[in-house]
Amino acid sequence: MNILIVTQYFFPENFKSNDMAFELQKRGHDVTVLTGIPNYPEGEIYDGYGFSKNRKQTINGVEVVRALLLPRGKGGGIKLFLNYFSWAFFASLKAIKLSSRKKFDAVIVHEPSPITQFYPALMVKKNQKTPVYFWVMDLWPESLEIAGGVKNKFVLKFFTKMVQKFYNESEKILITSKGFKKSILEKGDYENKIEYFPNWAEDTISAGNLDYPIPVLPAGFKVMFAGNIGEAQDMESIMHTALKLKNHHTNIKFILVGDGRKMPFVHEFIKEHGLEETVYTLGRFPVEAMASFFNAADILLVSLKDDPIFNLTVPAKVQAYMSSGKPIMAMLNGEGSENIKEADCGFAVPAGDSEKLAEALEYAAKRGENELNRMGLNGKLFYEKNYKMEECISNLENIISPK
Repeated sequence: MNILIVTQYFFPENFKSNDMAFELQKRGHDVTVLTGIPNYPEGEIYDGYGFSKNRKQTINGVEVVRALLLPRGKGGGIKLFLNYFSWAFFASLKAIKLSSRKKFDAVIVHEPSPITQFYPALMVKKNQKTPVYFWVMDLWPESLEIAGGVKNKFVLKFFTKMVQKFYNESEKILITSKGFKKSILEKGDYENKIEYFPNWAEDTISAGNLDYPIPVLPAGFKVMFAGNIGEAQDMESIMHTALKLKNHHTNIKFILVGDGRKMPFVHEFIKEHGLEETVYTLGRFPVEAMASFFNAADILLVSLKDDPIFNLTVPAKVQAYMSSGKPIMAMLNGEGSENIKEADCGFAVPAGDSEKLAEALEYAAKRGENELNRMGLNGKLFYEKNYKMEECISNLENIISPK
């Protein structure tokens, strides 16, 4: 098949769109990716890229076309708005040009956020009547209202109408969490369009490549958080947990691998409360390093704020953590928490409950190595059964293949 993947984010940015494109290409499909100039998450354009550099590339056999955008900067509201809509506009122009020279059998929209990423796919559909498969990884306008703090009814109504239009234009709506179904069905009769299509872990994590050199980690019971350190991840509750454990459980060490908008808050909190001996911030590392980091941890921490939209979400790091064979400590609600309980691969406490998280970490730190290894193995087996990339992509091929 000739497949077009439309996504604002692509290699060298680290998103599932990379795995999808490269795996489909490896399986013999002709894959084109319409994407943006890489600038996530720092908000600055990556070295080697620019308005006139590497706008067209071939990566692992995949044709990559990069549309102009305004960089997201530090992620403030106006900057993000300009980033989202500038890419949607310029990518839509690129899509018209692309669809005039190449016939596509399927268009896949990879949408971690924003919803406006659908617009270029819509241009291709209008030109070629190509079916569009909408991989919804972030619910709008809920995300705009809860995570973005937008309360204006006219703005929310505008985006609700936009979402309904995109759902109407979709051949299938692929959801990463079964909890998304309720929100989607509230916007229209899309029951026959919805397909469950979960996240997976990168091969570099699930394959267990432990050769990447990482910093020496502190001695003690190592609680590792890896990934984006942003508003949704509820760093306030994690920091208050560290504060509760500071005096009586100094053997419990929090290790944060990653970066994001809340990192200045984390640094300030550590300094203000004297947590330098129990909380360590290591910064960002490439995905290739994650297997080595996970292997060095005793337990892996995942968290989301207690908000309705987050309660419907399964963070992608849950699958990554499971694939590593390490036990998980979760401070979240909803499907993500239920998955961990179902797999018996760790511990789950309510979102935002730093008291319960502190108690659970105390309990986990006293468990023997055999018990923790048993939970880690349970998670890996659950991952192998439900979230392997190969199985997910085979399912995707089945969904998009002409019937």
